[in-house]
Amino acid sequence: MDGNGLHGLELRSRISGDGVLELSLQEAAVPEPAADEIVVRVEATPINPSDIGVLLGPAALDTAEFVGTAARPVVRAQVPAAALPTIAARLDTSLPVGNEGAGTVVRAGAEAAHLLGQQVAVFGGAMWAQYRRAKAADCLVLPAGTTPRDGASWYVNPMTALGFVETMRQEGHTALVHTAAASNLGQMLNRICLADGIGLVNIVRSPQLAALLRGQGARHIVDSSAPDFTAALTAVLAETGATLGFDAVGGGPMAGQILAAMEAAARQTASGYNHYGSDRHKQVYLYGRLDTGPTTFERGPIGFAWGLGGWLLMPALKKLGAATEARLRARVAAELKTTFASHYTAEVSLAEALQLQTMRAYCRRATGEKFLILPQQGLG
Repeated sequence: MDGNGLHGLELRSRISGDGVLELSLQEAAVPEPAADEIVVRVEATPINPSDIGVLLGPAALDTAEFVGTAARPVVRAQVPAAALPTIAARLDTSLPVGNEGAGTVVRAGAEAAHLLGQQVAVFGGAMWAQYRRAKAADCLVLPAGTTPRDGASWYVNPMTALGFVETMRQEGHTALVHTAAASNLGQMLNRICLADGIGLVNIVRSPQLAALLRGQGARHIVDSSAPDFTAALTAVLAETGATLGFDAVGGGPMAGQILAAMEAAARQTASGYNHYGSDRHKQVYLYGRLDTGPTTFERGPIGFAWGLGGWLLMPALKKLGAATEARLRARVAAELKTTFASHYTAEVSLAEALQLQTMRAYCRRATGEKFLILPQQGLG
């Protein structure tokens, strides 16, 4: 803090009109909070796949070059010309990055003075920064004994996992299918479903990931790398009655394979032959893009009673309603260190987050690997 007020570094992403991505740390003044606002000194903020989407856009990481200094890094990379029309709205605009995080309230408006000095978690963007101004109503006061590291990933994964379950109930399904099931999000969803008595089919891509989930009590695990994947998936779908899937992969044949297996399971209990297939509705939502290629599937094996769509957290919560969201947030707060605990592969500073070796590591989006940024470290 100086005579002109509070200043802090924030990570920014800008793509120029001629297709050059530039990532940098910028010093910015922190505006005084309005009556209903607070200023949070951000002490921990995770790197989520959705953050990487804003960070890089469609830029090719293999073209990236590091310039600047260790304390003030700058990374530049090329965006393919064919991709520029799809991001026209962000060209030549410097964007903040980071959906969520946690820290200590260092300033507060008159209506939020009771929060001064408290540790809170925040959701709403621009969290890869040393300071963040936010509406007090958008924050979660961390329970006693909970640190900013514990609360940093309080929103995206926990609310997504709970949102899956609420969507299931709202749409009349009784069990779920989830891909990339050994991720931090997948482990949370497994804990929720075990606690709430919900059937969950966990799809993983290796025996090692299957073992990890089995060690956490998961009851239904299917390995997509196994030669009997289709038969095994059909069997557990028949057992659980799952007719709703959430696919983190997005591209490739996975969504179609799930729908086909759901149809095969439904036909096992059909009372007779129907040329159009089972009349039991089957739904798969794509909520991630681990595979950015086309989503492919065959129409024949899935019948006619099916749906394939996209699922995003904020529109889903809006559809569920404010009362439901408040209930879910209260559950997250109560179970931050149990059901919704996140585990991190590495902790890095803001400057280290722009080191190319570190970027390549977190941009792999490997199952079970999650990075945490500590914005107050390494910038002295």
